[in-house]
Amino acid sequence: MTTNRLEAFSDGVLAIIITIMVLEFKVPSGNTIAELAPYAPKLLSYLLCFAMVGIYGNNHHHMMQATRFVNGAVLWANLHLLFWLSLVPFCNAWMGASSFANLPTFAFGLVLFLSAVAFTLLEKTIIRYERECGVLADAIGDGKKEKISLLVYFIALPMAWIAPFVSVACHFLVALIWIVPDKRLEALLEEQERRDYAARQERELGTD
Repeated sequence: MTTNRLEAFSDGVLAIIITIMVLEFKVPSGNTIAELAPYAPKLLSYLLCFAMVGIYGNNHHHMMQATRFVNGAVLWANLHLLFWLSLVPFCNAWMGASSFANLPTFAFGLVLFLSAVAFTLLEKTIIRYERECGVLADAIGDGKKEKISLLVYFIALPMAWIAPFVSVACHFLVALIWIVPDKRLEALLEEQERRDYAARQERELGTD
């Protein structure tokens, strides 16, 4: 199976997740800056969540560009990732409404940690299925960024009970790590496109 349906479905789910987060905001009753003060925690929480969902969307797009075919295991691994990401709006609203209380911040961090685990499992499932025919394994290499992210997320979990804003800072750190897509993956994809183009040109010349 090709990746077309999987990509379209995933893009739709991610778009709905972002839309739900926006709908959580209520219009202030007044029209002064002071009226916006109570919304500060929600806005900070929304900024973090929007960044994280956007980063997952970008990296998922790059992953699928490096994937030629999928099977049932890949489809289920992708659904596993979307399940955890679908909980982000709920945890985002809870954490923002509570002004970063311990339990909501922990729940938010747990969902992000499990989303990262699910993304890593999706990568490994694709690599295991494609084996030699894909470029994803070469692009990921030793998975250093994934390992660092999981470690930071894991540290953020106990910090949610000790210092919630430190826990949130850990999540922002992971966002900074991933905000720029992997240049090695982009380079490999460009090289693959050049090879495919050259192969098409050779076939066309051979048929003339």
